[in-house]
Amino acid sequence: MSRRMRTLYQSALATAFLATGLLLLVVAGLHDCAVRTVPNLLCALLLLCGLGLRLLGGNIGHGLLAGAIVFVVCTLVWRFGWLGGGDVKLLAAAAVFEPPPVVPELVLYTSLAGGILALLYLIAGRLVPAPATARPQSMLSRIARCELWRLRRRGPLPYAAAIAAGGICATLSP
Repeated sequence: MSRRMRTLYQSALATAFLATGLLLLVVAGLHDCAVRTVPNLLCALLLLCGLGLRLLGGNIGHGLLAGAIVFVVCTLVWRFGWLGGGDVKLLAAAAVFEPPPVVPELVLYTSLAGGILALLYLIAGRLVPAPATARPQSMLSRIARCELWRLRRRGPLPYAAAIAAGGICATLSP
């Protein structure tokens, strides 16, 4: 295979890993919003996309180190009850997915998105009336009713949505 063909192949492969990883972040965020869990499979697939990108970029060691550091720090945060276990795995996988120099931006954007999410939930929790007792007619109204129930009881935030927003912003920022 010629050098030019190898470069085109690597570029296409990197684009596929990148697009798949971004899609996985979105799916993880939406899944967390719906049921407040982050499936292990999504984290594992995001990690695989990140490993593929780091292999193509020639910085696999630095990528793994960044992911390990984020995992250890987030595990400590989880021990205090400030972060869910699925969020720890997702953020560590996202740290491998991002180029190592971009990981601080990932953490910053995720923190900002989490702060905005928390503020929205605090405001909505005060403004939302008690849910109606009538049975919902559609799946969307059922999801809305569940979210209202969570708001009234000050349930956990879907922090994977903040991680997804942080990962997308870090990836797309210049």
